[in-house]
Amino acid sequence: QVQLVESGGGLVQPGGSLRLSCAASESIFSIYAMGWYRQAPGKERELVAHITTSDSTIYSGSVKGRFTISRDNAKNTVYLQMNSLKPEDTAVYYCSAGRLSQTYYWGQGTQVTVSS
Repeated sequence: QVQLVESGGGLVQPGGSLRLSCAASESIFSIYAMGWYRQAPGKERELVAHITTSDSTIYSGSVKGRFTISRDNAKNTVYLQMNSLKPEDTAVYYCSAGRLSQTYYWGQGTQVTVSS
């Protein structure tokens, strides 16, 4: 059974850091690119960061320089290190597996709230 299980969300003050993790089934982790998306209330889901099986990365302009995506092939896990967090980063963050043009699998989402 294909699974993507996120963890690491929570409440953090502006300027703080969080690291999100997404554990994936081995059957998909070795094949697909992985990504992080987010959806804020009243807004559409948007791409945050994307990493291919060869570790090529793409970031949205709003997080570039603050967030880092990485993958640990031994643990079938993808991470999103988020630094210098801002209130506008508040959203539900979703892990994805697939291609940049099409997501095949989604995680259940984890809430990130940036507030003082």
